[in-house]
Amino acid sequence: MSVQPLDAVATTPPIAEEARRDVPGFVLSGDRRMWIGGTWVAASSGLTLSNTDPVTEEPLATVPRGDAADVDAAVRAAKKAFADPAWAAMTPDRRGRVLHQIADVIEQHAEELATIDSVNMGAPRMITRNMLAEASEIFRYYAGWPTKLFGTQVPTRDNRLAYTRREPLGVVGIIWGWNGPMGQLPGKLAPALAAGNTVVLKPAETASLSTLRLAELLSYTDLPEGVVNVVTGRGDEAGQALVAHPDVTKIAFTGSTATGKHVQRTATETLKHVTLELGGKSPSVVFADANLEQAARGVAAGFLGNAGQACVSTTRILVQESVREEFTALLKKAMTTVFTPADSLSSGTVVGPLSTKAQFDRVSSYLELAVREGANVVTGGTRYGDHGYFIAPTLLDDVHPDMRVVREEIFGPVGALMTFTDVDDAIAKANDTEYGLAASIWTTDLSTAHRVAAAVQAGTVWVNTWGEMSTGSLPFGGYKQSGLGREGGLEVLDAYTQSKAVVVAL
Repeated sequence: MSVQPLDAVATTPPIAEEARRDVPGFVLSGDRRMWIGGTWVAASSGLTLSNTDPVTEEPLATVPRGDAADVDAAVRAAKKAFADPAWAAMTPDRRGRVLHQIADVIEQHAEELATIDSVNMGAPRMITRNMLAEASEIFRYYAGWPTKLFGTQVPTRDNRLAYTRREPLGVVGIIWGWNGPMGQLPGKLAPALAAGNTVVLKPAETASLSTLRLAELLSYTDLPEGVVNVVTGRGDEAGQALVAHPDVTKIAFTGSTATGKHVQRTATETLKHVTLELGGKSPSVVFADANLEQAARGVAAGFLGNAGQACVSTTRILVQESVREEFTALLKKAMTTVFTPADSLSSGTVVGPLSTKAQFDRVSSYLELAVREGANVVTGGTRYGDHGYFIAPTLLDDVHPDMRVVREEIFGPVGALMTFTDVDDAIAKANDTEYGLAASIWTTDLSTAHRVAAAVQAGTVWVNTWGEMSTGSLPFGGYKQSGLGREGGLEVLDAYTQSKAVVVAL
């Protein structure tokens, strides 16, 4: 497979040397350890995995290559902590205060954690800083819920008292993506802890460092030992063992649809609770009456932010026929001026590198495929520079719905432009996908906005904006093959609790 799709552009993103002098030593050298039962431990096998800076392609710290034995140790620690009165008998008010403490340490170390993620997986620091700001707010939102997880009294016969209890599930396994470690974890970890569960975290093997640092920070709070454990390693080893472990009651997973299906099949063997936040091929729908300049910038952000490595990336661009030419020119201008790839640590960077060499090769292969399928490369389509895993922001035209580059999730800075005629045509084309995670609609007509928002099969719909997420209060998840269940809001608490009916003879 070619490492360099088509011809690389001459520009090479400069290394932000000054900013890199402030990179935490935590990511630069040494072997990190896993956090199990309040103790730092190496993998039982002694094996490690290397992490790489995607901007410089230089090695970073190594992490343990945990396996089934390490997962079992972490699950046993979590199971013990679940029964320990230090956590099990902690009052709801006190549990809420612990979540506030976690929010505090995240706020105090937000810049450090953001920088770790930017160096470890390449997301621009502008993005990782926003993720950390949202992370602390999510923990504060769920800190208010332990005192509000009510059961109910149920009317029954006069000589009986019937009521329900909301109880935690037990040990929860959390597995999430490499494309935003500190952006995805809080939406799973905060409600799990608010409900009284204990957890085993399995971060992505190529982006584990911020999670290990967070585990260290949690030791500064009143969270009892064993309530949160971290096992690093490969998905087919540590991840598989966590999903299959009989003492894990629930799996919360973020990743590809293919892997999510495997997680669900494996979890079925032990009838685990499962929530899945999976892939997307989301549409941006631009109507002729939209503010086209605003829409062009928003659409560009929708598929180029974090180098397109976001499950909610709106990579299918649907433009009303009458403004196709005008909008394409505006979009190309935004892509080539505002969204220029740069070092993740440089001030103002919006588009960084792809996270890994494997992801770089994957996106490169899709660009080559697009040309073979007959797509026209309006701009981009090349490697960007001669170092780092950068690909130029790419817009494809002359595509049709059956092309693989239109139907499959590329997870890179690549958008495919198509047209529609009217509202009904826009809705039909927006829904012509096996996914249903998100959509953005660009129009100044309020009736059109609400009509399309109601008809589009997606878990989140933005109107005249993109990517704005709630800090806990709104549900997030997908239709169709974009997932099962919801994170955020009230619904997620049902995913981390179970109801018990009690009947008392009086």
